[in-house]
Amino acid sequence: MKKLLLKLIRFYQKHISPLHGPMCRYMPTCSNYAIEAIERFGPLKGTVLALWRILRCNPFSRGGYDPVPEKKIKIKKEKKKRKSL
Repeated sequence: MKKLLLKLIRFYQKHISPLHGPMCRYMPTCSNYAIEAIERFGPLKGTVLALWRILRCNPFSRGGYDPVPEKKIKIKKEKKKRKSL
């Protein structure tokens, strides 16, 4: 699934995007954002993040630098067993 999504996005970048010319409000572009999000978070969450980014791209948005969020590291806490005396 991940490879298929990445291939579709790269097809868009190579064959469809050049027909529109540079119109991006955000940095990185939405397609680059989508690739990075899918690689970092996997196909499900990465696609959701990419779609949310595309929905924010409209004439009323300021645009600018909008990187893919960092993946949060989960720290497991060890439960200490209390010895009863």
